[in-house]
Amino acid sequence: MAIIITDNCINCGACEPECPNNAIYEGADDWRYSDGTTLRGNIVLPNGKHVNADEVQKPISDDYYYIVPDKCTECLGFHEEPQCAAVCPVDCCIPDENYKETEEELLQKKAFLHNE
Repeated sequence: MAIIITDNCINCGACEPECPNNAIYEGADDWRYSDGTTLRGNIVLPNGKHVNADEVQKPISDDYYYIVPDKCTECLGFHEEPQCAAVCPVDCCIPDENYKETEEELLQKKAFLHNE
């Protein structure tokens, strides 16, 4: 399951540099699948969606930091716990009930993002 940042976020930015997948962005910032990954050009995501990894995507939130669910692996394969949640001073990084994934699926996503 991906992590989500709730609207309790105080925009401190502590979480952003901790993400090994570069899945966290400041509110209103555009993002790309290629940011912090080995993905380039036209790709097919594990969920079957066709995208261009280098194409700019619209922000998920304009008001506070956000996590791109397609890039979040809960830090599996890198750390023992989600680093965003570990460093968040207001505990607003929580499991996203809309993106339930098994440990195996998260590890496969990590391998996909980093061409392993």
